[in-house]
Amino acid sequence: MLRPKLPAMPQPTGQATPPAVVELTTITPGLPVPPPAPVAPPPVRPTVQLTPGTALALVGGGTAVVLVVGAVLVSMLLAVTVTATSVAVCAVVLRSLLASQHRR
Repeated sequence: MLRPKLPAMPQPTGQATPPAVVELTTITPGLPVPPPAPVAPPPVRPTVQLTPGTALALVGGGTAVVLVVGAVLVSMLLAVTVTATSVAVCAVVLRSLLASQHRR
């Protein structure tokens, strides 16, 4: 069917390539050394200052968040409990109705 075209492999010629020549630079004494690059100063960041009023506001806000989340979780748990109780009552009633029919 269809045959893929493979690239031709290079054949060895027997000739070696010469290694690259690296020239060493010499340091001559008496020449001035360039100064190091200047270092940029760190960016100025605004400092956060907590006054007693802001600390009290943070504590109050955190307390409010905890209370709201707690109320939501408790209400969800209560909803699950009421649903499970009603399903259990329905199961008991159905079981007693079916049992009474079999006795008659």
